[in-house]
Amino acid sequence: MIYYLIGFNIITLIFSVLCCVRQFQMLQQNSYFFSRYFRWYKTGFSRRDVLAIFIAVVGAVLCFTTLTNSHSSYKLALAVLCLYLLKNAFVSVHANKTSIKRLVVTARVKRMFIAAAAIATILAVLGIILKSAVFSAILFFLAAFPQVLTVLALGIMTPIEKSIAKYYINDAKKLLKSKKGLKIIGVTGSYGKTSTKVILGRILSERYNTLITPENYNTPMGLVITIRKYLKPQTEIFVAEMGAKRKGDIKEDCDIADPTMGIITSVGPQHLETFGNIETVTSTKFELADRVKQNGGKMFLNFDNELIKDHADGYSTVSYGTQNADVTAQNITYSADGLSFDIVHKNGSFKVTSKLLGQHNALNITAAAAVALDLGLTEQEIAFAVSKIKPIEHRLEMKAYLNGSTLIDDAYNSNPEGCLEAVRVLGRFDGMKKIIVTPGLVELGEKEYECNKTLGKLAAEVCDEIILVGKNRWKPLEDGVHETRFPLDKLHLVESFKDAVDVFRPLCDKNTVILFENDLPDNYLN
Repeated sequence: MIYYLIGFNIITLIFSVLCCVRQFQMLQQNSYFFSRYFRWYKTGFSRRDVLAIFIAVVGAVLCFTTLTNSHSSYKLALAVLCLYLLKNAFVSVHANKTSIKRLVVTARVKRMFIAAAAIATILAVLGIILKSAVFSAILFFLAAFPQVLTVLALGIMTPIEKSIAKYYINDAKKLLKSKKGLKIIGVTGSYGKTSTKVILGRILSERYNTLITPENYNTPMGLVITIRKYLKPQTEIFVAEMGAKRKGDIKEDCDIADPTMGIITSVGPQHLETFGNIETVTSTKFELADRVKQNGGKMFLNFDNELIKDHADGYSTVSYGTQNADVTAQNITYSADGLSFDIVHKNGSFKVTSKLLGQHNALNITAAAAVALDLGLTEQEIAFAVSKIKPIEHRLEMKAYLNGSTLIDDAYNSNPEGCLEAVRVLGRFDGMKKIIVTPGLVELGEKEYECNKTLGKLAAEVCDEIILVGKNRWKPLEDGVHETRFPLDKLHLVESFKDAVDVFRPLCDKNTVILFENDLPDNYLN
């Protein structure tokens, strides 16, 4: 029977690691926080999960019974158990491959796999050496219910990851301190921070050697990677995007970057599931202002946002907005081709044009222009740079699509104000068939239903076809549509983006414009 024990343990060891692929994917999407990972699992918990737990327990008992009985009839049971694990491993790997946002195999993920494999290997080896079916039964349970193995691996790796992160953070701080004269600008906000960062980086590059955090590198380790990998001896300005999902996140970013200037683009109901309330969101964003004040620097604040305006006292501030601010965007006109407006400041005014879509981008450009003026750039340098800014990937990015149609890709990280502006931009395409594909908005706490309902109502006023994605997400959007006279045969409820493609593909032609509004990661598509 020892040979069956060895073979079964090796097979179970392999499958236990493969079954963790999907779990590690969700853990990564939830920033490696156990509380968020558990919330994802609890939210999607169903009878299928109850069945999986039952099979894991019964299978473990059967495994023990089989391996302690030499009767040949039990060999079939071992084969069935192995086939069950094979099926689970295939489902785990396949789910990741077909996901919207796949598991990114970073160094941390590799270490997680090593930890999971080490746990499984110890159980397998102990079972073989001690000829004990108990360890084999435990190993089968972990393979059949990999959530437990995932949590064990996370528990082992958390203190190790903290030590690794501390080393790299200290190294990044030393690199920044070694750069005498380097100007560091922090950019944060509930929304608009990535666009503002990119715009500011492009404008400042007209005169300075400028580094910005790439893509959505707005976490402490994102800053660390940027500093260690991209900071050069010739870098003169570092623009650091700073994101947050809980109180203290911006302070943690500031402890690394230590900015002397900062921009707060907005404060709104983003990530309320983790922040709890809007007051906490506001105080967290102003952790950037607190650090800049401590360093004797200047803040650039969006005075169109009342929450920001109300908290501006006590800081050295340059305000920007569309009215009653130090730097304002006036005479704004926008269409499907882009923006045109005047930037008015204390020393004069100048006109800018941009290929960026949406009125909200006028504020993002004005914020960047305010900083650039303060750093000595001329009006001509700013206007030229603005005219050359390319649409930012997945943020109202317009491109050719199926059958000659036009796609407005606004898939990345939608927010209550931005999603409504995106629909308004869609409405500017006069005389064309308008389609929206959206799963709605998430992480808005108690405001989530109301915001999604508003989005549904506006979409019904603008669109010819509405496609809502995700059976557990579309209810508030559908309620908003139903409050209008939108024809119900033009409202499509689908379970996945693949299903959405099947709906809009035959509708697309050269007279069609389609908006992708918010592309949810898989931890919300339960």
